[in-house]
Amino acid sequence: MKHPSFRLALLVLAAIVAVALLFTTVDRPLPEVWEGFVRGTTGTPIAWTGTLRETTPLLLLGAGVFIALRAGLFNIGIEGQFIVGAACSTWVALNLPGPPGTEPVRMLLAMLAGGVAGALWALPAAWIKAYRNGHEVISTIMLNSIAIALTDFLVAGPLKDPKGASPSTAKLSEAMRLPFAFSQGNLQVSSGLLLGIALAVAMYLWLRFRVAGYELRLTGENPTAARAAGVSVARVTMAAMVASGAIGGAAGGIHVLAFEGRFYQGFSPGYGFDALGVALLAAGNSLLLIPAGFLFGFLTKGGASLQVFGVPKGITTIMLGLIILVAAAIRYRRESNDA
Repeated sequence: MKHPSFRLALLVLAAIVAVALLFTTVDRPLPEVWEGFVRGTTGTPIAWTGTLRETTPLLLLGAGVFIALRAGLFNIGIEGQFIVGAACSTWVALNLPGPPGTEPVRMLLAMLAGGVAGALWALPAAWIKAYRNGHEVISTIMLNSIAIALTDFLVAGPLKDPKGASPSTAKLSEAMRLPFAFSQGNLQVSSGLLLGIALAVAMYLWLRFRVAGYELRLTGENPTAARAAGVSVARVTMAAMVASGAIGGAAGGIHVLAFEGRFYQGFSPGYGFDALGVALLAAGNSLLLIPAGFLFGFLTKGGASLQVFGVPKGITTIMLGLIILVAAAIRYRRESNDA
């Protein structure tokens, strides 16, 4: 039998070879493609701003998926919760009255509205899982489809900007836009990114040092042992899924207030699905959501910048999949050694 280290090294080598073969299909010299990739992601202040913009929703949504994963749940529905939260946050931001100077409070209420909408959207799947043992993957996928259809209808009808031609809400005023945490020239860092980093750190501390965090981890690792210890598995399951949805909905609100300034059809390019990879790559440590989010943001922005070279954007998706595969193999080997 081959040594586990040899098999792991073989897997890493196979992943590198697969990536190299992918780039041989591109009708451009590899150094030129690599230079374009680096320039498009970190080569200029504008490129850095774009990379950090892609990182922000991936980090926030990755945190939402992560809290569900730690409870033994797979929240595929974070995409729908993100979309519903964004739509509700936009409506509140556009329609909540208030005199000048109250914009920070109204922005906070808009983000909270997004969080509440995301939590409510996750609630049916949470209840079905907790009390009917229905699989959350099936129910959340169905809720994703409903979320997309419902928001498409709303933004083409009741929420549509009467002055616009496309299915979109009106734009928010500049006063209702989330301020940058840092802005100098073309380099801008959103406050939403700092919120995502703070959430990852807070989640780590809560899971490690709070009783509720311990109960959630125990439920995810061994529900039978959790019941024997007096933990209400149904309650923890409900709370974890609803909290995951709330983070997803709030992330939608932050994305509107920080970047888009409106809601429209096709609002999400698939951030919720990419966030599944962010959470999986972080394994059991929420602090690892931060580098994982940056990695996904870096590759997402790089994939977009490479399209000018005729490189299909899907290549970066394959690269991300290979990274997750290698990371899962490393984690499996570590857990096997610990056992």
